[in-house]
Amino acid sequence: MRLMHSCEPVTLGRVSNVGAKMSDEKLGGWNYLPEVPIKTSPLFIWPPNPKDIATWFWNSWFLITEKLIIVGIAIGCYLWLQPPIEQTKDLAFWWVAQMYVRNLLLTLLIAGSLHLWFYTYSAQGKTLKFDPRPLMVNGKQFTLGGQVRDNMFWTLGSGVLIWTTFEAALIWALSNGYIKLITFEANPIWFVAIFFLIPIWESFYFYVIHRMLHFPLLYKHVHSLHHRNINVGPWSGMSMHPIEQIIFLGSVFVHILIGAHPVHILFHLQYYFLTAITTHTGFQGLFINDKNRLALGTFHHQMHHRYFECNYGSLEIPWDKVFGSFHDGTVEANEKMQKRRKRLTGTAS
Repeated sequence: MRLMHSCEPVTLGRVSNVGAKMSDEKLGGWNYLPEVPIKTSPLFIWPPNPKDIATWFWNSWFLITEKLIIVGIAIGCYLWLQPPIEQTKDLAFWWVAQMYVRNLLLTLLIAGSLHLWFYTYSAQGKTLKFDPRPLMVNGKQFTLGGQVRDNMFWTLGSGVLIWTTFEAALIWALSNGYIKLITFEANPIWFVAIFFLIPIWESFYFYVIHRMLHFPLLYKHVHSLHHRNINVGPWSGMSMHPIEQIIFLGSVFVHILIGAHPVHILFHLQYYFLTAITTHTGFQGLFINDKNRLALGTFHHQMHHRYFECNYGSLEIPWDKVFGSFHDGTVEANEKMQKRRKRLTGTAS
């Protein structure tokens, strides 16, 4: 499952390893730690602090961020790589295939480039890398015998196919009036607001389905495939059982209720699929010329892959805090998690 997102403290600039190493000695087992304690977004803190909220939106959306880049990708796809809405009223192989090829190439470009940068060429070594261990070359738990091959198989196989199927279905429904069409000309405020609301909806939806996927039956037969990745890489984000991919990407069907423009559908699914890739890089960010140029992986979700019984949600909505499963990266939180694990397994003294 993906981790989310960019309200985890990140300094886009020069990186000091002193604080990270000191934290690592306390918590143990990590190559790099961000500033802790990790904080959730200020959106649901009472009383609200307008300055904190404005700062959070600015840091997570503007300048060079994942969200803004994917908005740009979605707009570019809509303008140059998407069939006109008039041509999608009738289901036809040609336009669905066009969308499939586009999505496949986007996945190969983004996941492939990140894998080459971080792992094949090791362009920044272990700088900003959370887990010091390499990805697994072999392992009986992997379908194709190795972690990267296994992850690519599930991502490019069922993952891109389900993504395209959902995208084509909603574009077809939008073209035929089954979903309300929202245009910038008719409703500019709501048109823009949908982009900002999608990540918040994702945070709510992700926590609910992720806790469900940790129920023993679903975990054993479905979610355990994703958790083969204790140490994650770019291809791990969408390496899921097809049932989990259907549930995960099913978030997009909220547009049946709230309406959409084709670019919202493109952004919604690209945001889910592509940030699952970027946030599973295993690195805090893209480190070039002694600076962190782009925030990527999040330690918050990296801990879930290692510790399992924590951080089921993302940071936009603090569900983990509400239900007692939040790990903020501190030693105190780690001890609390261990006690919680003992209570759940019945081994507490």
